Amino acid sequence: MPSMLIKSATIVNENKQYIADILIKDGFIERIASQINVVADKVINAEGLHLFPGAIDDQVHFREPGLTHKANIHSESRAAVVGGITSFMEMPNTVPNTLTQELLEDKYRIAANNSLANYSFFMGASNNNLDEVLRTDTNNVCGIKVFMGSSTGNMLVDDPATLENLFAQSPMLIATHCEDEATIQSNLNHYKQLLGDNIPVKLHPKIRSEEACYLSSSMAVDLAKKHNTRLHILHISTEKETYLFDNTIPLKDKRITAEACIHHLWFTDADYETKGNLIKWNPAIKTERDRDGILKAVLNGRIDVIATDHAPHTLEEKSRPYLQAPSGGPLVQHALPAMLELYHQGKISLEQIAEKMAHNVATCFQIEKRGFIREGYFADLVLVDLNKPWEVTKDNILYKCKWSPFEGTIFQSKIMHTIVSGNLVWSDDKLTTDIAGKRLAFVR
Repeated sequence: MPSMLIKSATIVNENKQYIADILIKDGFIERIASQINVVADKVINAEGLHLFPGAIDDQVHFREPGLTHKANIHSESRAAVVGGITSFMEMPNTVPNTLTQELLEDKYRIAANNSLANYSFFMGASNNNLDEVLRTDTNNVCGIKVFMGSSTGNMLVDDPATLENLFAQSPMLIATHCEDEATIQSNLNHYKQLLGDNIPVKLHPKIRSEEACYLSSSMAVDLAKKHNTRLHILHISTEKETYLFDNTIPLKDKRITAEACIHHLWFTDADYETKGNLIKWNPAIKTERDRDGILKAVLNGRIDVIATDHAPHTLEEKSRPYLQAPSGGPLVQHALPAMLELYHQGKISLEQIAEKMAHNVATCFQIEKRGFIREGYFADLVLVDLNKPWEVTKDNILYKCKWSPFEGTIFQSKIMHTIVSGNLVWSDDKLTTDIAGKRLAFVR
């Protein structure tokens, strides 16, 4: 593997900023120093650029196998690295659902041949596959995914005995989608009685309501406390839920952690007027108060990580009436630029972005030698020009679905170079390799 020397970068890492050189050899960071004078195969002049640890996205849906008309691991991992995401963890609601160890390994084989980013895949839980779940290798798989609310696919786990057993017996992190299904169905039936099938998308947060989210999230927290389960609640969408989590415990000691997603930190229910189904996600984007409350919880440590819930659908699918349009949208290419935009708005620091999108994800999931800029760690790095505005257009969108809820947005910061496991995969607006990702390993 070619050696690489990054010169004069402003490093953003572990709550500090400083200028230094970095030497990369055989995929790892060999040395960090104020000046490194060696001959390297590739030299990057990073003067004026900020160097971040590569973002680790703990929640994506790359749609392979079975839903590849929407996306696939190759297309979406390309978009991810262009957006500064060097590692991802993918969800099990593909077709077939990832409910056996054999189907789980099939996805790893696909990624080994196709992914530009580092990868891991969640093992899926259902109402009747506990034995398979308990076979999961804790050192080679990121976690167990439990849908405690229905979403894309048919993986709802709603049997109380199954949930009790999962939380009691899981040897590893359980990541949950939390929405109370009975509440959602009651709300939906209410609006169907009022409006028939002509329900507007602006009622999505009323149907998948604050109550539905809180009931399910609080149940998950209660189960985790009862069984001392390692619980990670995904895509918190309400301010009320943020108070379920503790910010007085060091992250490495937390048994219950939480995630916020880009769309819940950016959009509000006012945006349904212009964006429509393009911002229809589960859980729903809710009020300005919720958006601001989630960001406050990110900043004060009640919410630990920031992710995307990247979940692409075709424009044709999204153009259907509200009840027929699927939930989810593409985000990996624009997540880090969006967070850097919040930095420009004075809402979050660069150090906090590195912490929530890289350091804390690595700590939460106990990822081996990633998520930090440290000697001896894998070289997963992103060089950013904070002052290079660009506009999101159809021409520069890399998602297979070819649309983005950010289309027309001008971001102030641009990803200039992305390095994955020591490979320069994105440089000066060009992808430079096809396959660079490695399987993530975990120290548990």
